[in-house]
Amino acid sequence: MPSHWGITTLGELAKASGGDIQTGPFGSQLHASDYVDHGIPSIMPKNITVDAITTDDIARVSVKDVERLSKYKVHVGDIVYSRRGDVEKCARVTEKEDGWLCGTGCLRVRVNSNEVSTEYLHAYLCHPSVREWIVRHAVGATMPNLNTSILSSLPVVIPSKDEMAVISSIWLTVSSKIELNKQINQTLEQMAQAIFKSWFVDFEPVKAKMAALEAGGSEEDALNAAMQAISGKDQGQLARFKTEQPEQYNELRTTAELFPSAMQDSELGEIPEGWNALPFGELLEKTIGGDWGKEQPDEKHTEKVKILRGTDLPNIYLGNDKKVPTRYVEPKKLKSRKLRPGDIVIEVSGGSKDQPTGRSLFLTKDFLNRLGVCEPASFCRLFRPINESIGLILGLHLRQIYSEGKTWQYQNQSTGISNFQTKVFLENELLALPDEDLISSFIKLALPLIDKVYSNESITLSDLRDALLPRLISGELNIASLEQEMESCS
Repeated sequence: MPSHWGITTLGELAKASGGDIQTGPFGSQLHASDYVDHGIPSIMPKNITVDAITTDDIARVSVKDVERLSKYKVHVGDIVYSRRGDVEKCARVTEKEDGWLCGTGCLRVRVNSNEVSTEYLHAYLCHPSVREWIVRHAVGATMPNLNTSILSSLPVVIPSKDEMAVISSIWLTVSSKIELNKQINQTLEQMAQAIFKSWFVDFEPVKAKMAALEAGGSEEDALNAAMQAISGKDQGQLARFKTEQPEQYNELRTTAELFPSAMQDSELGEIPEGWNALPFGELLEKTIGGDWGKEQPDEKHTEKVKILRGTDLPNIYLGNDKKVPTRYVEPKKLKSRKLRPGDIVIEVSGGSKDQPTGRSLFLTKDFLNRLGVCEPASFCRLFRPINESIGLILGLHLRQIYSEGKTWQYQNQSTGISNFQTKVFLENELLALPDEDLISSFIKLALPLIDKVYSNESITLSDLRDALLPRLISGELNIASLEQEMESCS
């Protein structure tokens, strides 16, 4: 550390600035019955990431309760920590979250000092050594716990204002790019999911054709209606599309022609004419339970692999696979469980009262190339579809029913642990599938979207930030070097 840098503790920094380190409300102050469907968000540990406070499945409370618990409100610049579990992870409150509630299970750090920017403070608290210090000082053998005393005693290094400004700028620039990439990836995945739902769940192109014919239209009218349903374009936009991009227009028309204009009865209910309602299990080549192996190699466990756990699956969708553990497994077990493109990993044990089992991940070639040899963890299961195209459809189907809460139907409870009833699911969960030509058209649209979700850009940016941060905080890089690094991020 440069000699002109200062050092203090987080508690002293907060106190001197008129801030504080505050625990969120306890359960006796905020009951489960107080949560509402529409209200002010309450930040929980699951919403905390280094890059942002996520709103996925965020809890909400009424305005009245937020005012009752106003001492727990968060404001711009506050830092929010989880009190249990992943305690080293923290997020900075931005304008978007101003006035939200620091929820049960969290801690809020408030520093009002003009001498230390909260952007710098957040960068500092995300330094690998600082995160390691927090884990080392957390209490609890089974699950780490954080409290105000531990955070108050955390040493904080204070650089000059100029150096602090550059460190903050680099941190914010790279973090903003990472968050933007996450949002783009989520949008791409939502687009693929929307196409899947339109074609394979709601049968919108088929119903559009039927509606046009029932209204007295011609076959050409029905085809145009299906093209509008597939593309989201109205008649005028389709006409311009035909003129400006004739090749793509013809592809759209060819795809629309593949959809029938009538429905038929099936075990699944009404499905498009000529399609088949098939059990999920009939579309799998094999299924097998996961493995855990050993932390260190021995004479039996010689193969080094990445083990995909249920908790890793949502993080991978967000472009973060850094916490996927490396283990050592037996060669014979790896042979039957080694993941390949088109496979699906599904969580079959765990869950919670608010989160069912059934989280899943469709595996692409690019993802496996990046991560290397992988296996599902022991609380997960490998689903190997009959081919990669069917694998993508099954993967999107699993994501669809999980988001709808349908996987609760396949869950049972034993010894306090929730288990996914795989056999029941494979026999009873039905999908409507068309012929190979329509499946190929779907894959041509959806697979590029999913491939982009698994691109390396967020990982590369995250690696860059993690490589820069220790050099920034240690003072290893001078202002000129920092500005050069800044340009490389642009």
